Amino acid sequence: MSAADVSTTTVRPATVGQGLHKQAIITFNEAWKLVPEPATEWEASTWVLAAIGDAAFARGFWTSGFDAFHYALRGSAGATNPFVLLCLGQCQFELELLDEVADSLAKAYMLEGREIFARENLKYFGFLQTRIEPPLSGQC
Repeated sequence: MSAADVSTTTVRPATVGQGLHKQAIITFNEAWKLVPEPATEWEASTWVLAAIGDAAFARGFWTSGFDAFHYALRGSAGATNPFVLLCLGQCQFELELLDEVADSLAKAYMLEGREIFARENLKYFGFLQTRIEPPLSGQC
């Protein structure tokens, strides 16, 4: 794999989708090593870190997932990436960092709307609804 290949890495590859999270973490850590320095200036860093965080979250490694998503925020597109913000919020929720959860999930919601929560456990959107005011339309 070359540095160019890193930019085409998708977040939920077959290894994650098939429950092979441990192998996915190993593979994405190898991809991380290929991102040129300074890594946070490359868009690929956001996606590689998001992939590491996603696989860690799927294994129940909340702190590792949190660390990866938190670092992904520093990437060139990380702070405005709704997937990164959603997953960071999910890790924060599981770690009971409740004030931070609301901030991260609200940002993801503002960027993508309710659709970003469509495939996620209902507890995350339910929590967000307890922390934000509904829009003028009255529907979240």
